[in-house]
Amino acid sequence: MTDALHQLDATDLAARLRTREISAREVVQAHLDRIEQVNPALNAIVTLDPEGALADAARADARLARGADVPPLHGLPMAFKDTHLTRGMRTTHGSPLYADHIPGEDDLLVDRMQKAGAIRIGKTNVPEFAAGSHTFNTVFGTTRNPYDTARSAGGSSGGAAASLAAGMQPLADGSDMGGSLRNPASFCNVVGLRPTPGRVPAPVAGNLWDTLSVPGPMGRTVADTALLLSAMAGPDPRCPVSLETPGAAFRVPLDRDLRGLRIGWAPDLAGHAPADADVTAVLEPQLKVFEELGCHVEAACPDLTGADEAFRTLRAHSFDLAFGDLLETDREALKPSLVWNVEQGRRLTTDDLHRATTARGRLHLASLDYFSRYDLLLAPVSQVTPFDAELEYPQSVAGQPTRTYLDWMRSAYLLSVLGVPALSVPAGFTAGGLPVGLQIIGAPRADLAVLQAGHVYEAATRHGRRRPDVPTS
Repeated sequence: MTDALHQLDATDLAARLRTREISAREVVQAHLDRIEQVNPALNAIVTLDPEGALADAARADARLARGADVPPLHGLPMAFKDTHLTRGMRTTHGSPLYADHIPGEDDLLVDRMQKAGAIRIGKTNVPEFAAGSHTFNTVFGTTRNPYDTARSAGGSSGGAAASLAAGMQPLADGSDMGGSLRNPASFCNVVGLRPTPGRVPAPVAGNLWDTLSVPGPMGRTVADTALLLSAMAGPDPRCPVSLETPGAAFRVPLDRDLRGLRIGWAPDLAGHAPADADVTAVLEPQLKVFEELGCHVEAACPDLTGADEAFRTLRAHSFDLAFGDLLETDREALKPSLVWNVEQGRRLTTDDLHRATTARGRLHLASLDYFSRYDLLLAPVSQVTPFDAELEYPQSVAGQPTRTYLDWMRSAYLLSVLGVPALSVPAGFTAGGLPVGLQIIGAPRADLAVLQAGHVYEAATRHGRRRPDVPTS
């Protein structure tokens, strides 16, 4: 039985664990065996603690045998993103400056997932300080795409998405500023949700009111993703923007009748984010699926005027806050694109920040107006398909050369500025067999509606059921 456990959905595993049809030790061992088989080809999990995971699994089995109530993630193995602090386990942030860093505490996100029953097995690879949507660093190297190991798995949650797609873990955590949950989900044919800011609190040092970067869940199905969100979400007093809705609100059936929904389709976000032809060729036929489900679909996009400048300004400012001191003390240890982004923040003026702040407010109001007329927005997740893993970023998008490591991420990051929930769900494959994700976006705080739409679409298409044939060792 253990040979197939790594292929099961997280919701299925959780149900079987609760009824003691299978044990946590069997589940953990099955995933450790899978890691041994395929991780050498992908380099997705970079720190591993088999002994600790099996010991935790034995304790989880003992609790259930005593008749104790068990939490929703009971017995499910997880490798946490290597930017999330894990007490007693190395957290490198993908930087040589933290190559041997062992935190003394867990991040709130990690603490919540473990209290919900997740069993820690290790850490997943990230770009240096999660900067960029391609996962490589000088500590561990490059994470590769399970569908084509010559190509990128995306990022910054690239190790998470690749390990999830390849069956090395049933759920994965991540974070998203400019697409870091959505892009790797699209590249690896899994599901990733950028929640409404504050849905999953992240009380980190610095600007506690920042809502540009958010933590969030990934899964192989929308229901699995919602299950993990239910363990992550809920208020925390240390995060002043956290939302009051408890996580249990997302542990509900996702079936819904979509008939009558008004849906906008924006393949290039009104000219702000043109996509390569092989991306739109996969996505255009997906509109018919929604129409057959009873939705009214038409071309329509929110007003995104000023969103690009606002995002880049606020991102640069946050990078200066987070890494400005390292630029002074350890400049040579930072990758050039990170140095560039911090320097962009250093050069900002008060006028730049005023303009970005007011633009973001205007964009929020424009999105509210849009979602008063439309229930959902559909758009590409990424403007490109998985690219050569030896490159830092694609050299062109829709025939136009890229100048910075951010240029190809507009279809994701322009929506980050709006503060809306955005789901990446598998939408099919190119003629060459590369995954393409569809982005389903809802009004602020409409996370459940977005998950429901994704779940119904997923059931109608089953694109996410196509698993990769990963080389085994």
